[in-house]
Amino acid sequence: MSLLSIVVPCYNEEETVNLFYNAVTPVLKTMNLEHEIIFVNDGSKDRTMQELTALYEAHPKEVKVVDFSRNFGKEAALLAGLRLAKGDYVTVMDSDLQDPPEYLPKMLALMEQNDDDVVGTRRVTRAGESGVRTFFAKAFYRIANRFTEVEIVDGARDFRLMKRPVVDAILSLKEYNRFSKGMFVWVGFKCEYLEYDNVQRVAGTTSWSFWKLFRYALDGIIEYTDAPLIFAAWAGGIMTAVMVIELIVLLIMSLCGAAISSATIILSAILFLAAVILLAIGIIGEYLAKTYDEVRKRPNYIVRKIYE
Repeated sequence: MSLLSIVVPCYNEEETVNLFYNAVTPVLKTMNLEHEIIFVNDGSKDRTMQELTALYEAHPKEVKVVDFSRNFGKEAALLAGLRLAKGDYVTVMDSDLQDPPEYLPKMLALMEQNDDDVVGTRRVTRAGESGVRTFFAKAFYRIANRFTEVEIVDGARDFRLMKRPVVDAILSLKEYNRFSKGMFVWVGFKCEYLEYDNVQRVAGTTSWSFWKLFRYALDGIIEYTDAPLIFAAWAGGIMTAVMVIELIVLLIMSLCGAAISSATIILSAILFLAAVILLAIGIIGEYLAKTYDEVRKRPNYIVRKIYE
């Protein structure tokens, strides 16, 4: 019998981990698969680890727990779970039940029917989210798909069922700065999506603030395109052209008798140049920071203990 591995990153999810287990296990019993559930505690500051330890002690044959030494972020937790997963099929799910467990049999059936390597899920609505978050999310997908080499599907979740070769391909990517939404697409393979309406968290509050989501989106764009560098170059060229035109206009106005001080011309030139330089330095700095992370070759995470 084939094995299904479920990877569940957890950060401050003391209220949801038991609800998740109780919701997913009845679904797994309907599938003709053995299974393992791998919870990764990403340095939670609440009682998440105590709840996970109790789950492991009650169900040691099917539950595994990875405990990080501190919070390393969801991407690190995903990587740790994928490395530990032994399944012929592997899926990634959030413990807050925004990834409906009842879709797992549908995903497996679709995979077998169409000989897919990956069956993903995507939200077709964002009901319950603020208008600001929805606006910026859609803007991210438009920008990312305009400039990146891969197409990141709007509304696609990390919740996807993958065959073993797909997981091995993802694990073969060794970069430190990881953006899973891009990696899932970059490795290729035959993939299709199941659509569903947005589902609210079953309990607790999300740890993804607007600023964290913004940084995550920015990291994704930087990881998969050099468009910001090209933008900086174009901005520099355009601002230089504007500056030249302004200086010519000021010169003509001066020759026509208009009272224009030399300080105005100098200040305009300085402001234009400063804006261009600061923009270019900021963008280049982001790329240098990512390069520095890669060169240091630090581990993506440190494990305090594994329960299996």
